[in-house]
Amino acid sequence: MRTPHVVVVMGVAGTGKTTIGPLLAARLGVPYAEGDDFHPQANIAKMSAGVPLDDDDRWPWLDAIGTWAHGRAGLGGVVSSSALKRSYRDRLRAAAPDIVFVHLTGDRALILDRMSHRQGHFMPTALLDSQFATLQPLEADEAGVAVDVSGSPEEITERAVHALSALPDPAL
Repeated sequence: MRTPHVVVVMGVAGTGKTTIGPLLAARLGVPYAEGDDFHPQANIAKMSAGVPLDDDDRWPWLDAIGTWAHGRAGLGGVVSSSALKRSYRDRLRAAAPDIVFVHLTGDRALILDRMSHRQGHFMPTALLDSQFATLQPLEADEAGVAVDVSGSPEEITERAVHALSALPDPAL
């Protein structure tokens, strides 16, 4: 029997992490954890005010996500996290070495359009440029896949499931 991956759905704000994450978890038959729920209140207040987080803000958040991912090792799970920098992904891998990443990618105009239509989220569209400026795409030595965010949530999820199926089993 194939051991489920612990998957981090990553990407800039507005790529659909919160939409695709639960759909992907349902398809894989594993629990989903919303990465935003791991943010301390101070981080949410800062982003709500239009101030980008710095690395010192992110370390406790990433550590909390890493702890959750570590606890799901061998069981599988899906969690969302922007994980924009290699150093952030390295921090997550330090806690949970077998995690894999699904990097949701897309055209800036499409992502901006989606961000401008969502409601009830603390991340303002003004921070999108800082997200793209910070983004370091997955490198060849990082376990993960890039998935285009054009199309419906179901289409994106199907692409993610297909791409993940090509990755090696983490138990091997």
